[in-house]
Amino acid sequence: MDTKTPNQGSGAPTVFGVIGWIGTLLVFASVAIRFLKPEWAQYQQYAAWAGLALVLVYIASQWRDMLEFFQGRSGRYGTMSVVSILAFIGILIAVNYLGSRQNKRWDFTSNQVYSLSDQTIKILKELDAPVKFTVFDRELNLDGYRDRLEAYLYQSPQVSAEYIDPEKNPIRAKAAEITSLGTILVEHKGRVERVSTTNEQDLTNALIKAITGETRKVYFTQGHGEKDTTDAQRNGYSAIGQALGTDNYGVEKIVLAQTREVPADCTVLVIAGPQTDFFQPEIDAISAYVAKGGKVLALIDPPAAGANAATTPIFDDFLRSWGFNIGTNIVVDASGIGQILGTDASVPVAANYPPHPVTTNFQLMTAFPMARSVEAVEGGVNGHTPQSLVQTGQQSWAEADIAALGTGDGRVELNADKGDRPGPISLGAAVSAPATDAPAPQPKPDQPADAPAEPERKPESRLIVIGDSDFASNGILGVQGNRDFFLNAVNWLAQQEGLIAIRPREPEDRRLTLTADDQSRIFLLAVFLLPAAVFATGIYTWYGRR
Repeated sequence: MDTKTPNQGSGAPTVFGVIGWIGTLLVFASVAIRFLKPEWAQYQQYAAWAGLALVLVYIASQWRDMLEFFQGRSGRYGTMSVVSILAFIGILIAVNYLGSRQNKRWDFTSNQVYSLSDQTIKILKELDAPVKFTVFDRELNLDGYRDRLEAYLYQSPQVSAEYIDPEKNPIRAKAAEITSLGTILVEHKGRVERVSTTNEQDLTNALIKAITGETRKVYFTQGHGEKDTTDAQRNGYSAIGQALGTDNYGVEKIVLAQTREVPADCTVLVIAGPQTDFFQPEIDAISAYVAKGGKVLALIDPPAAGANAATTPIFDDFLRSWGFNIGTNIVVDASGIGQILGTDASVPVAANYPPHPVTTNFQLMTAFPMARSVEAVEGGVNGHTPQSLVQTGQQSWAEADIAALGTGDGRVELNADKGDRPGPISLGAAVSAPATDAPAPQPKPDQPADAPAEPERKPESRLIVIGDSDFASNGILGVQGNRDFFLNAVNWLAQQEGLIAIRPREPEDRRLTLTADDQSRIFLLAVFLLPAAVFATGIYTWYGRR
């Protein structure tokens, strides 16, 4: 009987050995598919699981040999080593699993250029429906898109992305009407926007368009010396016009003296630095527009130095009817902060923002060249009491004697007995009220006329008045918070509170500029002096050893 025992199992090791080799080959094949044929991902998984199962069957078949091995001293030491290795592998797997479930990103650049802006993050966090980014480009270029869009996916589970090579999937490309490589489709609730760059401003602008479904219009009044959105000079508004476009606003100009009314598609009416007063028919048109739920942003400069009279008394009376007290003064800032920006005391710098939706989480400095005070009339007017938006520091005051600024060396000091008021001084304020003449809501095209209207946000009349128009001009718009403060004001007026935030950052320019002399010195140092020093050190060492 003993002689037959080995023969009964003589074929078993050969069969299980073949099974072990097949399992090993399947595991290696799955790894090869992962790197060489990623489009065969489903076959890779089948091969990996099948190979692992066959390897485990082979290991189980060798249980006698394994038991014999582990009973020896070398087996015990080997067991400890195997356990340690398995424990280390288990820790790595656990860390990777937790990392995949709890993803966290850090951006250590000084200007956070690889992080999304507060505005983009806010939009993504408030999504009420899925958003899908579909990229159409060659497979070799898709990794660059993944790097950018991963930041969007990280912020919201509502966001997904798909990457398609039009050359390998021409049917999808044709269905999406793709005419050029590098096109990104942004889809939301059936609306589709297209963008051809991975720049955050362009991507977020396309996202805003897909969410809102329409382009709102901002009209700038003309005819009284106001700022021009097509003027690229230092005092022009061309930069702010472009910035409004990134928030999905169309920019138009209007002369109220000609139209006699504000267009019905006007979302916000901007009156930026009028040098002469409005005519009464123009004021009537603005009043009628506001009564219907219109929105007005008025940027009113102080009187010219040497003149203590109001420049726009008729328009000032209109603003006063809404509770705004427009000061006949110039705000002076003696704190010295303006010197950091290369300005003087005539440019008050503000970093104090009373609570208001316009300045929620707003922590940037703003600068207002030659500004006047804008405050609420004590007790309000007609039930309207504006709220302050921005205030200067303690070392500022409202200079009442404007004429003194135009004489002598322009030096002024706080004289409370002459009408000067110590800071903080309010430079801007906002007010809102239910529209008194709002039109009835129109039924949708596919909705019966007698069907009850869907509940909508009640129309509101909103006004913001700021005692300076130069803060949004091309020459000073680059000051930290000026651009965002202006855009936040427009978005609040347009009742687009979801867009109120800090916009995408611009990368810092860290290029090193060298003169021809600097380049020559670096060349001499690298090519001659450093090699000569190394050679001299070698000679000295060799000589010393002799």
